[in-house]
Amino acid sequence: MSKQMLSFSRGDSAKFFRTLNKRVNDYFKDNNVKRTGNWKLWVKTIVMFSIFLAPYFLILTLNIPGWAQLLLTIVMGIGMAGVGMNVMHDGNHGSYSNKEWINRLMGSSIYILAGNAYNWKVQHNVLHHTYTNVHGHDEDLDAGRILRFTEHAEWKWYHKFQHYYSILLYGLLTINWAITTDFQQMSRYMKRKLSYGKFPNPVWNWSKLVISKIIYIGIWIVLPLLILDIAWWKILIGFFVMHYTAGLILSVVFQLAHVMEEAEMPLPEKDGTMKNTWAIHQLKTTINFSTKNRIVNWFTGGLNHQVEHHIFPHISHIHYTKISKIVRETAREFNLPYNEYKTTRKAVIAHFKYLREMGMNPALQV
Repeated sequence: MSKQMLSFSRGDSAKFFRTLNKRVNDYFKDNNVKRTGNWKLWVKTIVMFSIFLAPYFLILTLNIPGWAQLLLTIVMGIGMAGVGMNVMHDGNHGSYSNKEWINRLMGSSIYILAGNAYNWKVQHNVLHHTYTNVHGHDEDLDAGRILRFTEHAEWKWYHKFQHYYSILLYGLLTINWAITTDFQQMSRYMKRKLSYGKFPNPVWNWSKLVISKIIYIGIWIVLPLLILDIAWWKILIGFFVMHYTAGLILSVVFQLAHVMEEAEMPLPEKDGTMKNTWAIHQLKTTINFSTKNRIVNWFTGGLNHQVEHHIFPHISHIHYTKISKIVRETAREFNLPYNEYKTTRKAVIAHFKYLREMGMNPALQV
C-alpha cells in the first residue's frame, strides 16, 4: 500500500531558515572553512577503525584467554558504533568530503557494520530526515508492536512494562541488520521505488545485498571458526556481544534525539500537508543533549547535536559545536524552540520516563 504524500508549509513569514542559512554560510565564508570534514575527521576515522578492528586481529593472531577475548568483543562493539556514527554517517550524508568517491567509500563502511548503503540512505536520509517524527512515515518510530514510541501508535497491555524491557531490545539493532532487517527493507523500498538519488537496478541491488552478507558472515564467523581453536558457540557469543554493544550505544543515542517528551510528533492534515515549514518542523521534533561534553561530542559524531544535524545534514559533524551558537540564537530570535538536555544522564532519565508515559493505557488517562 502506498504512503500518503506529505508536503510542508511554505508559510514561514518570518523567514527563519533563510536567515539561519545565510548566517551559517557566512560563518564558513568568513572563516574560510569547508563545510565537509578535515584532518580531524581523518584522524578520528583511523582511531575508530582501530578500536573496531584491532581487537579482532588480536583475537585471531594471539593466544588470549577467553575472558580477555570477551572483553575485546565489547571493545569491538564500541568501535563499531564509533565507525557508524563518525565515518559511515558523514559519508552517506555526503558531508565527509567534497569528493564524491571518498563519501561513497566512507559510506560503504556500513557493509562491515552488517548494514546496506541503499537501505540506510532511504530509511535515514529520505524517510527520517524528511518526515522526522511523523507517525507512519518516519520508520525510526516503527518498532513493530513491541514498543510504543508515540501516542499515535496502537497501545498493547505489555507496553506498560516497556520502560523496563526496551533497553534489552535496543542492543539488537545491528544484529537485526545482519539477519533480517536489510532484506525486509530492500523488498519494501524497491516495491515503493524509493531511493536517495538515482533508483538502482533491482538485480544489481539485490545481488550486492546477498554478496555483501555472504562476505560479512565469512569475515566475522567463518574465518574465526577456521583459525581459532575454540568452540563454535563461543564465536557466536562473541559475535553477539559485539553487535549488542554497538546496537545498545547506537539505539540510545538515536532515541535521545527524538523519542522524548519535548520532541513533537505531529500528524499531517487530511490532505497531507504539515503545519510547519520543514526547518521549523526539524526544530520542534529534535533534541540535543550533552553538547558541552567533549567526550560525548567526539564519540557520537555530533549526533548529540541533532538540531544542527537535522537542519544542515550536509555539513560535517565536526562543525556542529561552532554553528550551534548560530542556530540557538537564531531560533530564540524567531521565538522558536531549541530543545536541549545539559547532560546525557538527564536525557536518558527523560527518555525512559517518556517510555513509561507512552506505556500507559490511553483509555484510562484523562
